[in-house]
Amino acid sequence: MSEHIEITASARRNKFDNATVFGLVGAALFIVTAITAGGGAAAFFDLPAVLIVIGGTLAVTTVCFSLSDILKTAATLRDTVVSRERDFQDAAYTMLELADVVRRNGILKLQGAPLARFGREPFLHRGLKLLIDGIPEKDIGEILREDINAARERYVRAVAVLRRAAEIAPAMGLIGTLIGLVQMLGNLGDPKVIGPAMAVALLTTFYGAVLANMVLNPLATKLERNIGEESLVQQLFMTGILGIARKDNVRRLEIVLNSMLPADAKVQYMDHGPMDKGVSS
Repeated sequence: MSEHIEITASARRNKFDNATVFGLVGAALFIVTAITAGGGAAAFFDLPAVLIVIGGTLAVTTVCFSLSDILKTAATLRDTVVSRERDFQDAAYTMLELADVVRRNGILKLQGAPLARFGREPFLHRGLKLLIDGIPEKDIGEILREDINAARERYVRAVAVLRRAAEIAPAMGLIGTLIGLVQMLGNLGDPKVIGPAMAVALLTTFYGAVLANMVLNPLATKLERNIGEESLVQQLFMTGILGIARKDNVRRLEIVLNSMLPADAKVQYMDHGPMDKGVSS
């Protein structure tokens, strides 16, 4: 009789990050409301000031890194809006289920449909493919560690770009302030010039502070949080894959995974049995 194997795998779910969007939009609305309540909303927009702060910040940040780094950072920022909902318990249970299935049925039982279920988890999918292909445990470990380091480096570089841009934005605001003051002092006899020059002087500082503290620094902090979650999930996957390669006892693997999990995310796979976790044969 042929066996049917079902594995529950849902460690990764793409979801709209309401916190990021709500925070950014909410902060902007509070400022706009305060400006509008004062009755002078139009006075807070000045194109030269926008060009100095936003254009200058982008240009100087590109000098510090590269155009490729800037483009990759922009792509990475998608993860702060459409984030990966990571469930550490689910990741651990998935690895324990896989280990249990392989112990009872052999590694080749993961070929085909079971392996295809992990298509949305490229890291796990690749590790399982290496197992099925019979790659030695040492080589699998080296390959997966390189993958973890490469993914982490991409996020770390994006955070560095955002942090540097957050430092540059207020400086560009200060430069804009100096430009406005010079223009104002050079035309004290012409009242028509003093007003626009003063607007540039004040608004560039305002724009620089808003850009740094309301946009760039919060996004960098969110990416750092994402780095931690993604790294832990990948470490759980790698530990499970290497445990399967070593043919570790499932209970031993559970102990190892629990040592990596936060206190509120410990798993009890062996105490409940595989049937409670979605594995059937």
